[in-house]
Amino acid sequence: MKLQQLYSYVRQAIDDYRMIADGDRIAVGISGGKDSLTLLYALSGLRRFYPKKFELAALTVDLGFDHYDLSEIRQLCKTLDVEYHVIKTKIGEIVFEERKESSPCALCAKMRKGALNDYAKQIGCNKVAYAHHMDDIIETMFLSMFYEGQFYSFAPVTHLDRSGITVIRPLMYVPEANVIGFLHKYHLPLVKNPCPADGETKREYVKQLVRQINLENPGVKKRIFHAICTGRIEGWNINGKQ
Repeated sequence: MKLQQLYSYVRQAIDDYRMIADGDRIAVGISGGKDSLTLLYALSGLRRFYPKKFELAALTVDLGFDHYDLSEIRQLCKTLDVEYHVIKTKIGEIVFEERKESSPCALCAKMRKGALNDYAKQIGCNKVAYAHHMDDIIETMFLSMFYEGQFYSFAPVTHLDRSGITVIRPLMYVPEANVIGFLHKYHLPLVKNPCPADGETKREYVKQLVRQINLENPGVKKRIFHAICTGRIEGWNINGKQ
């Protein structure tokens, strides 16, 4: 995927769901993975020509694991002219050593998002951009059906009343395969996830299941995504879409 195509996908999502307004200051959550770095590239480029003017800050939540080298991310942010902040936490220690969680992902995600949103507000951001792409949205829907018995996926735009932060997901129209293509074409500086539970989650199981279903039924992922967009899930009818 070329940069221009990435801009097109992201701009369509922003326009369809009115994700950005004049004067927004947006924090981009950066994990060091391909998705968040792709989102950073997209928003940093869009700043130059999008009709609504906005500011960016890149934020990484450091969970406290060893060997988490963020120097290349810091350099990328400097190249893209985006301010960069690292939020130091002890989330890894709390989840794996103090709490000894057998299923750590939910608690870790909750604490990580809380730290990110709180810090974003401290530095004057009114919005946080998460790097969930089309496949993430589809996988979340399957997880919700399998384990909660609901037809649900997170919305393109979510306002968090408690913090006053609005979460946006500008990569929502981008298939993961395109993100992988962008990663290789533009040589993004990936940082390996140091979490000991990485790759052993229910989400990874669903990811492999959806991949197999799509192999056996070409195009099914796009049809599933269309069902989510039109399925009357709360938050998906923004800007009159239904």
